[in-house]
Amino acid sequence: MNKYLSFFRLRFIYGFQYRAAALAGIMTQFTWGALEILMFKAFYNADAKAFPMTFSALVSYVWMQQAFLALFMTWILENEIFDIITNGNIAYELCRPVDVYNMWFTRSMANRLSKALLRSMPILLFAVFLPAPYGLRLPDNGKTFSWFLLTMVLGFLTVIAYCMLLYIINFYTISPMGIRMVSVAVVEFFSGAVIPLPFFPKGIREIFEILPFASMQNVPLRIYSGDISGTGLYRAAGLQIFWVILLIVAGKILMTKALKKVVVQGG
Repeated sequence: MNKYLSFFRLRFIYGFQYRAAALAGIMTQFTWGALEILMFKAFYNADAKAFPMTFSALVSYVWMQQAFLALFMTWILENEIFDIITNGNIAYELCRPVDVYNMWFTRSMANRLSKALLRSMPILLFAVFLPAPYGLRLPDNGKTFSWFLLTMVLGFLTVIAYCMLLYIINFYTISPMGIRMVSVAVVEFFSGAVIPLPFFPKGIREIFEILPFASMQNVPLRIYSGDISGTGLYRAAGLQIFWVILLIVAGKILMTKALKKVVVQGG
């Protein structure tokens, strides 16, 4: 365990070096969030009662989504891991006295957390002080905030476990580009990254909500905004735990099979 903690710490510190990129990301995410909120505001002005979420809840959803973008977006992948597989440097990884799956999982966690910490606080602080209804509202009570933190961790682990599958699939392909493009499009649509899931028709939404993609950002952001409450909290968190375990187990099985057949040419 100590070796993975050390590796996590090194990757975490390494991620903090890119402050200029973080500043650019903060400006981009804040601008994108503001434009998205203004777009929805135009629709709400036409008929606010036609939408399943209140405008203030939607605003909180958008600001939290932008603040923690690095935790939940699957297009934030590590090119180094893809390169390790495609250029044969996986041989060096296999020489390390560590489990490759656990090492890459730890690496991905540290990379995303460092990015999120650099970018989230400025966006959250600025959004909190915006005038109503465009500002980020605080949770209704401490219980809601506790559930938000728990489900955010579970959603974060679901994203990492899913991305691990994308890395492993690259063992069986010539180029990772096709897998990356398809996976990003699928996740953004089904996870509520483009349109929050409550805006979909009921029948479609119920199907989306049981998929692993809904256990990523959809659950914690809707809990924070107050859209999920009561018994829905237990159901949502239970599905998250189920998908985290299933994706990690599937990833470890696929990794074991891939490493048994991997062939490294050259020398």
